[in-house]
Amino acid sequence: MKTAEIANRYLDYFRSKDHTIVPSASLVSDDPSIMFTIAGMVPFIPYLTGVVPAPYKSVADLQKCIRTNDIEEVGQTARHGTFFQMMGNWSFGDYFKKEAIGYAWELLTSSESDGGLGFAEKDLWVTVYEDDDEAEQLWRSIAGLPANRIQRLGREDNYWTTGQPGPAGPSSEIYVDRGPAYGRDGGPAVDDNRFLEIWNLVFMQYAIDNVRSKTEFDIVGELPQKNIDTGLGLERVAFLKQGVENMYETDQVRPVLDRAVELSGRRYGVDHADDVRFRVIADHVRSSLMLLSDGVTPSNEGRGYILRRLMRRTVRSMRLLGVEEATFPELFAASREAMSTGYPEIDTDWQRISNYAFAEEETFLRTLASGSTILDTAVTKAKEAGTAKLGGDQAFLLHDTYGFPIDLTLEIAEEAGIGVDRDGFDDLMRSQRERAKENARSRKTQIADLSVYREYRAAGETRFLGYDELVAESRVLGLIVDGTPVERASAGQTAEVILPETTLYAESGGQVADRGTIVGAGFELDVIDVQRPVAGLVSHTVTVHSGEVAVGDAATTVVDENNRRRAQAAHSATHLVHAALRDTLGSAATQTGSLNRAGYLRIDFSWGQSLSNATKTEIEEIANSAVSDNLEVTTRVMSLDDAKAAGATALFGEKYGAEVRMVDIGGPWSRELCGGTHVGRSSEIGLISLTSEASVGASNRRVEALVGQDALRELTAERALVAELSGQLKAPKDQLAARIAELSANLKRAEKKIAAFEAQSLSQRVPALVSGAAPAGRVQLVAASVGEVGSADDVRALVTQVRERLAAQAAVVALVGVVGSRPVVVIATTEAARQAGAQAGALVKTATGVLGGGGGGKPDLAQGGGQDATRVDAALDAVRAAVLAL
Repeated sequence: MKTAEIANRYLDYFRSKDHTIVPSASLVSDDPSIMFTIAGMVPFIPYLTGVVPAPYKSVADLQKCIRTNDIEEVGQTARHGTFFQMMGNWSFGDYFKKEAIGYAWELLTSSESDGGLGFAEKDLWVTVYEDDDEAEQLWRSIAGLPANRIQRLGREDNYWTTGQPGPAGPSSEIYVDRGPAYGRDGGPAVDDNRFLEIWNLVFMQYAIDNVRSKTEFDIVGELPQKNIDTGLGLERVAFLKQGVENMYETDQVRPVLDRAVELSGRRYGVDHADDVRFRVIADHVRSSLMLLSDGVTPSNEGRGYILRRLMRRTVRSMRLLGVEEATFPELFAASREAMSTGYPEIDTDWQRISNYAFAEEETFLRTLASGSTILDTAVTKAKEAGTAKLGGDQAFLLHDTYGFPIDLTLEIAEEAGIGVDRDGFDDLMRSQRERAKENARSRKTQIADLSVYREYRAAGETRFLGYDELVAESRVLGLIVDGTPVERASAGQTAEVILPETTLYAESGGQVADRGTIVGAGFELDVIDVQRPVAGLVSHTVTVHSGEVAVGDAATTVVDENNRRRAQAAHSATHLVHAALRDTLGSAATQTGSLNRAGYLRIDFSWGQSLSNATKTEIEEIANSAVSDNLEVTTRVMSLDDAKAAGATALFGEKYGAEVRMVDIGGPWSRELCGGTHVGRSSEIGLISLTSEASVGASNRRVEALVGQDALRELTAERALVAELSGQLKAPKDQLAARIAELSANLKRAEKKIAAFEAQSLSQRVPALVSGAAPAGRVQLVAASVGEVGSADDVRALVTQVRERLAAQAAVVALVGVVGSRPVVVIATTEAARQAGAQAGALVKTATGVLGGGGGGKPDLAQGGGQDATRVDAALDAVRAAVLAL
């Protein structure tokens, strides 16, 4: 049974039970305390906790999830994957234990011909919470399970909480007995490898308080509305139904594994270490593909770092399988073919996805080919300290933070003549795994405490009136100080103010929050931020400027008109620049992020190379032409499907509901889904002046611009600068560029002449240096300071000339010069000296260790630098001692 068919059977079953079927939420979580959707229940947390009223009574879905806490377990076990899909059914006060257990049993045990999953009843076991007599009785009456296949476990395994006061409840888990070949008999309490968990049913029925830990809390009563939260692991069901040994061999993952086998020329199933690498590749490529499809891009922080780590582990695994060239074009294509049936957006956005993936692989291959500066520095410091080993903590830092594989660290350290504290590294890795396992056990407690907003959100959504009005009357629904609801706030305090309606725009869609005030009888509040802490609720962070404000007070929101006008002009200008980018570069230049504030805009977009001056000028001209055309700006609210059918651009990183707001500037030319505020006609923008364009990561560029009066002021300042330069250089402004080019050429010619004189002067020092060669053990040694020089190249040229004069001898030439205030050391060896054991690279590291720096190179020629020019003589003495020791 194919994975997609399993998912369809699940959704069809619950559709027949009157559940609303909803699409998967993004892998990028709305919860501020977690980066990703780490479990199927994450999108439903606001409904389960009651912070946001549920829009439906019962629902089912197939949710995409990413979890990397146990990344080191990937490939080692049958069930650990960083990307996985959870089938879930949920009830918000509709049905409870009896129905949840009945649905699960019926779907699992019904025959495949009847639309079920066809599991044999004799293979199914369940666990229940140790005090949940009701659940056990239901399993016995509904499923007919004998008592020996129902096991009771404690809070650690069978009780769900958020980790905070609020809703909680016992759970019941369903396991499949895989047979004696997979472990001991005795049920899931004895062996969770043989007995594989596939479905978890959470019965959310109690309120808890005084939470001390995952297992220590007080149950204070029953909830007025009982909820159901279940999760059935799609990949686990798939490998059981497809008769394979693990999730990596299922139909959505195996194609990548098979392609890696073909590229490497090795066989799967022959060598355990190779098999783990093949599975890591299959898992990580699929996870990377899905993250990219949800708008995550590689970077050195946050979500982007997780993606980068997955991709770099893939590259390293391919290298360990003997493949050193780029493989992502093959591997990602295989995953695309396997996953796009269930996720058609992969095909739609393949060009952008592949651009990021392929560029990231190329970048890391260059990193691996050239070595790591970070590792070189760590090795140098270890040698300076006189230690024979690189610390385990340093190796772990390289592995965990910079993505540098431990085996490569071992190789490079060995080449440098030192070891690595592998035991220390392994201890840190074990500690990390233990933390990951603990995190995994408590993963359903990793949510932000937003319960303070529950009462306010229950009163309804905050109405935003600011599209049409800048001033509106309201009343204070709630006040929050330091995370706690209060009745009043007085002058000097900072507080959150909750209102039923507001004209103040909450930061979203790239547009910063409005500035303004909230005023009432006897108080004035300065608004310093406006946010949406939970869906549908606006919170105003204010400083009480004067007076005292209390819950229930009448209040008027007042938007700073000048700031709003300039901010919305920047937002509309962003839409025009985005349209101009797509006009100029094509549809692949898709916006990936933006920032709009008064007088300024920033837009990030998918593109793999810098823009020429001509291209930037063209983009600027297209955008400003749209401004001068005085295009009408219109907005319409419609369904998401209708907006997409109308050609509206949906932006990555943004989340859209069933109803969306579509903004047109001049019709379909600029048509985007956007909830921000905008000008009425494009001429209100005034002027757009592009100020910079730069890279912000592989295949991602950033354009910045000034808007309106800010743009005019910048152009005025540039005009004044041009006039000043024109006067100083005595050239009309239309000849200024030619005059500067002429002066630059003259300067370069002068610099060449000076360099030639300096080279001649250096060459004159060669005979004296050659004559200074002295016996040092088995070789002749020239070790001298040449004083202040123009550049490191000068020292290098001098060293090679001296070596040429001594080529017939076993000779080592070590010269140190000072460039600026920093010492530079260059060492060269002749063939005979190398046969005697002299290695330029090792000798340079000896010298730079004394100078407080680092360096390296080949056995015949090496170069390095340092920090302390007063240690030049000591560095030369260290080289002399090292040569004598050969």
